[in-house]
Amino acid sequence: MKKWKIILPIGFALLIAATASGFLYKWMQAHTAPKEVVQIKSEAVPVAVASADLTWGTKLQSEMVKTTPYLKESLPEGYCSNIDTVKNRVLIAPVKKNEPILESKLAPTTVASGGVSAIVTPGKRALAVKGDKVIGISGFILPGNRVDVLVTMEDRKNKYEMTKIVLEKVLVLATGTQVEENDKGEPAPVDVYTLEVTPEEGEKLALAAARGKLQFALRNVTDDKTVLTKGATVKGMLSSYRPAAPRRVSQQRTVVEVIRGSEVKKLKFY
Repeated sequence: MKKWKIILPIGFALLIAATASGFLYKWMQAHTAPKEVVQIKSEAVPVAVASADLTWGTKLQSEMVKTTPYLKESLPEGYCSNIDTVKNRVLIAPVKKNEPILESKLAPTTVASGGVSAIVTPGKRALAVKGDKVIGISGFILPGNRVDVLVTMEDRKNKYEMTKIVLEKVLVLATGTQVEENDKGEPAPVDVYTLEVTPEEGEKLALAAARGKLQFALRNVTDDKTVLTKGATVKGMLSSYRPAAPRRVSQQRTVVEVIRGSEVKKLKFY
């Protein structure tokens, strides 16, 4: 009888503990269970992109273009949805691999042929000049860059040489090489740079290339300021960084007239 008096309270306590544990477990499970994941379905739209790096003036072919799915909410403005839309169109701007081919980077549908003629701004001309690695800044001048054109030539009237900037902010349309005979009659590569100029600028550039030696100065892509210069001569160049001539100290003097009878003399005092 005494054993039951001891066992019953213990069993009753265990039952209460088990019931409380079960209740607590269900309560914690209900409050810590992950919430239902809401899936937002977004429609994917195919976008025509470049399958490789493409230069401007390229006439697009099927193998140059592929389609990539874009979320409807992130479609770029002016996108093309399929390859046939851009096939045989001409690029007027370079496009990187996997970059969308936008309508703003394509020539009008009336332009049927590629090359430099498709990218020349209406009213301007493409003019090619010969150069070398020095003029091209060791290959750093690329299509799309802007350069200033300097020419060094002799002023035959005054018999001295001068270097002068003759054109500024000129767009480089293309760069390349062609093979010509050198002074020894041997074939040698010659760098050629095609620049976009107005007809008046073309006349200056042609004259500078024929009568003088050209040099290009590469501009920063954000620099659009015009700088007016007087040109550089040998005399002006050699006078650069010359110390200023010492100033002469002006001496004040006083003139006094001395009259002695009929004789007049002027005395100077410093």
